[in-house]
Amino acid sequence: MSKLLQDTVGELSKLPGIGRRTALRLAMHILRMEPDSVAEMTRSIDRFRNQIKHCAHCNNLSDEEVCPICADRERDHTTICVVEQVADVLSIENTHQYKGLYHVLGGVISPMQGIAPSDLKIDLLCDRLAQGGIREVILAISTSVEGETTLFYLMNRLRQYPGVKITSIARGIGFGDELEYVDELTITHALMNRREVE
Repeated sequence: MSKLLQDTVGELSKLPGIGRRTALRLAMHILRMEPDSVAEMTRSIDRFRNQIKHCAHCNNLSDEEVCPICADRERDHTTICVVEQVADVLSIENTHQYKGLYHVLGGVISPMQGIAPSDLKIDLLCDRLAQGGIREVILAISTSVEGETTLFYLMNRLRQYPGVKITSIARGIGFGDELEYVDELTITHALMNRREVE
């Protein structure tokens, strides 16, 4: 294999979820692309890496100091949905069901990986709540052990804002799941979050 191809495959395989085989397929695809398209792709990646910012309000990615979601006056500025990562914002936005603001923590508390509460953007969230005007905080954190730890920490931390309603997204059994294969923690959440059938 050529050294240039080996280097390209090596770099591409550093991306999450990309093994050496997929990296080789991507490298071969890049080789078949028009030189102008490859140049535009590399310029775009370079601009993204060097010019992207974190929103001063919510920690979401943005081209400007304040992201388009926070700047949008049509959105509900009294509700904040707290998520782990920017990808979670995209997932929720794709549903077209939520019209409030977001707050991106930048991860979850994980003592095993050396991630403490101070490593997350929790203080920035508290600063937003201290300014007033927020009526509800929705905690949309994953159901992993680290996510549950983060959820518990946030619920305790946010109690200092008595006028703010703290909610969590519903957890439970997914559509199409069979009960006998669902773990006990998920069943527990499903029972706790049950609702009246209409």
